[in-house]
Amino acid sequence: MKALVIGATGATGKDLVAQLMADEDFEQVDIFVRREVSLSHPKLRIHIVDFDRIDEWKGQLRGDVLFSALGTTLKQAGSQKAQWQIDYTYQYEAARAAKDNGVETMVLVSSAWATADSKVFYTRMKGQLEEDIKKLGFRSLAIMRPPSLIRKDTDRFDERISVKMLQGLNKIGLLTSIRPMPTSQVANAMIVMAKKADEVVKILEPEDIWNVK
Repeated sequence: MKALVIGATGATGKDLVAQLMADEDFEQVDIFVRREVSLSHPKLRIHIVDFDRIDEWKGQLRGDVLFSALGTTLKQAGSQKAQWQIDYTYQYEAARAAKDNGVETMVLVSSAWATADSKVFYTRMKGQLEEDIKKLGFRSLAIMRPPSLIRKDTDRFDERISVKMLQGLNKIGLLTSIRPMPTSQVANAMIVMAKKADEVVKILEPEDIWNVK
């Protein structure tokens, strides 16, 4: 299989790319990134692209499966408008281009509680993205809705605190259904679902992602 990856430099994306390169079922891994990355592997093809100018590179989105793990925080983006551009527009446009090019399978990283009618900006944005990508008509679409993520070497102070708080509650039996999840677990589930490709739309809530085999 040939994998296409956007969001390859994020925490989940890094784990995903590492696992894809170690997986014998994938003979080529194409990643689409904004700047040079220090990665090298016989399977790997690195495409430096401008996500604001997808028309210049959309023809390269050809393969068996598109993995999308692109995303940022409101703090990093600087505004809701900028975050929408990255989390929604870039991912939707890449998905539409891949589908137009004949890619039939997509695996998308969304968010727990994503819904298009949410009053919370972040979950509303993720929910709207889910709904619009569903309409593209992929033969197989798997949507991951992970809980708080455990990212290797994260520099996000609020994230470290929230993960520790959740882990503390988990130890006394509270909120165990949304216990923090390592990004490697999400990446593994993404690959498993890409290989199955047996349902038109499959939404995986946190507990489903934990149980993917």
